[in-house]
Amino acid sequence: MEDMMPLMARATDRTAGLVTGVRPEQFDSPTPCAEFDVKALVSHLEWVAEMFESLARGGERTEQGPYAGDFPERAGRMLDAWSRPEAWEGTCDALGGLPMTVVAHLWLVDMVVHGWDLARATDQAYEPDAEAVSRGLRFTEETVEMGRRQGAFGPPVAVPDDAPPFDRLLGLIGRDPAWKP
Repeated sequence: MEDMMPLMARATDRTAGLVTGVRPEQFDSPTPCAEFDVKALVSHLEWVAEMFESLARGGERTEQGPYAGDFPERAGRMLDAWSRPEAWEGTCDALGGLPMTVVAHLWLVDMVVHGWDLARATDQAYEPDAEAVSRGLRFTEETVEMGRRQGAFGPPVAVPDDAPPFDRLLGLIGRDPAWKP
């Protein structure tokens, strides 16, 4: 918990800043996450924040609702829930018994990658936290096949072996680091 909470907070804060920078006229813009336009991506982030708050409190998976425009607030509540030591204990029945530390890593990767998706789609500057990228890459290398089976990751996109860690993370989960709208 001690080493993950700062990473989760920094990644969440960066993504929340990007969300607040989205202009309504950008809602219909495509994103590197092919299933989402900008508005759908922000709505997805809202749902993920709500769900991960519930999971940290021992609750169930939540259903995604319509866009609400309150991601920063939901993300803050999610971080509050994860700041409790008991949130890190045991396993998450709602996600098939995954250890809570794995669940926290899922959040971290989601924030880092979807932050990039949103930045690319809305032409905002984005520099992910290097430590979060490193941690997310190591975690994803270990779990990528599980993620693909569950539909969370697409087929890999080839990137050079000597590419920066963030490009390797993007390629591993099926994003093209060179994507442009």
